[in-house]
This record gives sequence, structure tokens and C-alpha cells, in this order.
Amino acid sequence: MDEKQIVENIKRIRQNKKMSLEQLAKIAGLTKGYISKIEHSQKAPPLSTLAKIAKALDTEVSFLIAERSSEAPENINICIVRRNERKEVVSRGTFYGYHYESLAYKKIGKSMEPYILEPAFDERAIFSHDGEEFMYILEGTHEFVYENKRYILKKGDSVYYDSKIPHSGRSIGRKKAKILIVGMPYPVWPHGLVSAKTVLPSRGRKK
Repeated sequence: MDEKQIVENIKRIRQNKKMSLEQLAKIAGLTKGYISKIEHSQKAPPLSTLAKIAKALDTEVSFLIAERSSEAPENINICIVRRNERKEVVSRGTFYGYHYESLAYKKIGKSMEPYILEPAFDERAIFSHDGEEFMYILEGTHEFVYENKRYILKKGDSVYYDSKIPHSGRSIGRKKAKILIVGMPYPVWPHGLVSAKTVLPSRGRKK
């Protein structure tokens, strides 16, 4: 871990947010002098302090400790993720055969979470979380279950829904569906997405 890079990340993100040393110190519960000392140091502060600073900057500790420029963008107001830069992310849905790719993992303090989802063939988990979600079917066929009603969604179909209501789904056919989903960020594992609330009996693959 490059400690000098961590210090530079803190300063760059603060300046991009047009936040003064005094403002950052007040929000983080630290002194202006201590923040100034950190930014002029060659060594990173303790992890507990990094956590306070990250929260005050409305970002994640992972961005403060990022060593590669691709993970610590120069301009926090824009986020470009090339096709070959997509990151596979892990959530509880992963354990049920769901595959997720984050499309905006570089964006700091985002209000939306766009990602590509490939649902499993077996419907085994019910999801429920605060916010709203939008799904657009890119490929294949997806059976979406919402309020105990089943909807067959095909390529080009879309659905917008309150994600607090328990919902689930699965790929049907010979190939997994590929879905673009845009929702609210979720407070789970690093770059994670949603939580599975309940396990359902497997329904098997539909031909």
C-alpha cells in the first residue's frame, strides 16, 4: 500500500468537492491542524481516522487507499468505465448463482447503482431492500416474481418497481438472461449489491 498515494487521494477528493480543510475537519470530528498535517505527510493516518475522513468525504475507504489511478479518478464528478474495466461484484445473491458486474464502481458518492445481472436458472432467493429499481432485459428471457405474481420479460422489455417489496427472478430458456439494472446503492459488502432475505425451493430450469 502506497501511503503517499493515500494522502494524495484525500487531498484530491477534498479539493474536487471544493471542501476546505476546516469543513472536512468539522464533519470528520477532527481538527483543522490534524487534517492539514495528514495532507502534508508522507504517511497515512490510522484506519479509524481514514474511516472518519471517508465518511466526511461521502466516499469509501477503498477509494482512499486505491493505488491505481483507474480506481481513484482525477475528477469525481464523472465516471467512465470501459468495457474491459467492468468489475465482478459479490453479494449474497452470488451464492444463489447470480452474477453481477458493476458499471460505475469508480464513481464516488453516487446516488444510483447501475450493473449487469445474469440471474440463475433456479429461483431460490427473495430480495428486499430500500429504494427503487429499474430493469431492462438485454438478452434472453427472465421470469420476474413480484408480490407473488409472475411476469415473463423478454429482450427489450423493462420494469420499474419498489424494491422494498419482496421480489425474485430467474433465467428461463437455454441461456442465462442478461439484464441492465439501475437502483439505489446498498450498504453491503465492498462493491456489493443486494441481500437475499429468504430461500425458496428450487424450481429447476424451464425449457
